[in-house]
Amino acid sequence: MPHSLIDNHGRPVSYVRLAVTDRCNLRCFYCMPEEGIQYVPKPHLLTFEEMERAVRLLVEMGVDKVRITGGEPFVRRGIMGFLENISQLNGLRQINVTTNGVLTAPLLPDLQRIGIQSVNLSLDTLNRQRFFDITRRDEFANVWETFEGLQYYKIKTKINTVVMSGKNTDELIEMAELTRQYNVDVRFIEEMPFNGEAQHEYAELWNYKKILDKLQSQYPTIYKLPDPPASTSYNYQVPGYKGTIGIIAAFSRTFCGTCNRLRVTPQGGFRTCLYADNAFSLRDALRQNISDEEVKKYIYEAVQNRAKDGFEAEQRASRGAVSESMAAIGG
Repeated sequence: MPHSLIDNHGRPVSYVRLAVTDRCNLRCFYCMPEEGIQYVPKPHLLTFEEMERAVRLLVEMGVDKVRITGGEPFVRRGIMGFLENISQLNGLRQINVTTNGVLTAPLLPDLQRIGIQSVNLSLDTLNRQRFFDITRRDEFANVWETFEGLQYYKIKTKINTVVMSGKNTDELIEMAELTRQYNVDVRFIEEMPFNGEAQHEYAELWNYKKILDKLQSQYPTIYKLPDPPASTSYNYQVPGYKGTIGIIAAFSRTFCGTCNRLRVTPQGGFRTCLYADNAFSLRDALRQNISDEEVKKYIYEAVQNRAKDGFEAEQRASRGAVSESMAAIGG
């Protein structure tokens, strides 16, 4: 069994996004319906012990970066002990977390102690009323407390802002201005059709090019930065600003050629692409009385059958038009 994962297109695979829950304490309209989604019954979720085993096996196969996602990961009881345990795995170079920030501020000292290298904070607006309109919850103050705490504890911070026509496009410059004062990466993300309902039409799609045009109109001297290997974002900086700006072409899918990511859904679905069906049930494999090497064989075979990009993955998918909630897949 190889100890480094190379897919059938010659792409090294070194990164897994592990969703620890499908539950969330916000109701962002682009992620799920207002009434929420039908949550997975607890027995169908991966247990922390199963997730620890899965991460250990993936690390042994060459994965060196794990991102913990949800839903909102910090709504799951016991998450801090899980993070502590996997932080001790030999070969795991990075543990990063994506959070909406509602519950995160009090946990920051422990996240720093555990060694969480980076936090992606979902924040689509700096306006409290608009935050409520987007998320259907009045939690902006708690999220901003998390943002300030991340700066205090010097935890690398990326702001994830979904760009939504008619909702927050007038705030792009205000969000970008955060990089003037703070050493943060503000990342503008193309809206995707994962809202738990039928795929909807966009009145005006703010794609990568349109977002960049808006930024260049305000910052004529903005310049391109080198993109790290397997980066999902095209990265820029305004001269003299402390932070950086990224644009993620999540719907256009222009970064697929260097993709190094796998996904594990809250119920243990193993995916080689966001737009793909589950390749197999990692949960079921872990619950069989089989050896580590046999579980690794399932993983290896799935990686050897990856689509070349998100468009091919979507064509292969059996579910037809995308209608899942991002919370059910893993943000």
